[in-house]
Amino acid sequence: MIHRRHIQREVVAASLLILAGFIALFGFFDLLGELRDVGKGSYRLTQAVFYTLLILPGRIYELMPVAVLIGTLYALSTLARHSEITVLRASGLSTWRLLVVLFRAAAWFALAAFLIGEVVAPASEQAAKTLRVKAISGVVAQDFRSGLWVKDGPNFVNVKQVMPDGELRGVRIYQFDPELRLVAVSDAETGTYLDGGNPDGNWRLDQVVSTRFEGERATVDKRPELFWRSALSPEILTVLLVDPDRMSVLSLVTYIRHQAENKLRTDAYEIALWKKLAYPFASLVMVALALPFGYTHSRVSGVALKLFGGVMLGVFFHMLNGLFSSLGVINSWPPLASAFAPTILFMFAAGAMLWWVERR
Repeated sequence: MIHRRHIQREVVAASLLILAGFIALFGFFDLLGELRDVGKGSYRLTQAVFYTLLILPGRIYELMPVAVLIGTLYALSTLARHSEITVLRASGLSTWRLLVVLFRAAAWFALAAFLIGEVVAPASEQAAKTLRVKAISGVVAQDFRSGLWVKDGPNFVNVKQVMPDGELRGVRIYQFDPELRLVAVSDAETGTYLDGGNPDGNWRLDQVVSTRFEGERATVDKRPELFWRSALSPEILTVLLVDPDRMSVLSLVTYIRHQAENKLRTDAYEIALWKKLAYPFASLVMVALALPFGYTHSRVSGVALKLFGGVMLGVFFHMLNGLFSSLGVINSWPPLASAFAPTILFMFAAGAMLWWVERR
């Protein structure tokens, strides 16, 4: 039991050390990238530092499986160099029992990855984006020059600006009849979401000018205020401003449902949802992939070579994740297969390597 705990401590310590190094490196590069925008609006070095710190949880989430792979490779190589692995195997510790020991160490990283990806990273990413864009331009987002475009039932909604408090500025609503003929265009200066709910609508539009088309005639109606019922909510609008891979599972489910109700494609968001569920298991696969290398005795140069190989494997895994996501959207592959394919491929590779080691 002592030896098993020793292995777990070595793997966890090495993985945390590698992860800390990655965080420092990527944080430094992120900060360098932000320096070019320092001076725009009220965006200063202080805001750039805070922005960099806020996006670090997302970096940790992305890099954790790679850090676990390299950390496990380093820990096992060090143990093998001191013949500790050989002693443990001679004392009756089988490969599969050693794998269970490594799984227990990796389980902590899998749990941490899930919690960070579900709770910390989405909130910090949104806070970072709000901080940055608010400092530079005073608005939360602008997807195109004309603002955000959203389909709401048979209607299309264009929002020029989404303010940090959730208020909409420059709202234009294009209303269509069941035959998809344009029947009205409404412009409002501002839109405010009504939390308590209102029987007339869940948004209050101010300074509204509506143009209604009836045959060859057009009538204009001006109102100081208009209540508008819509499936849109501040949460959905916020989701539109965040990369799918940074959303929480709940946000993804909410937006997928909204897109489906409006008969829009949901492939990218469904793949992102399944990736969120698959990604924590990557840490378990990485320790299995590292185990065969731990059975070989290495000098210092050999350990360095293994670490380099671990970096390459981690980069390859990260690239495969992005590749299968893109191919899944382009070719309309099943979202579940697109999301789990890289993890399954690496799992089979780890299994084949362990089988080969056992046959030797």
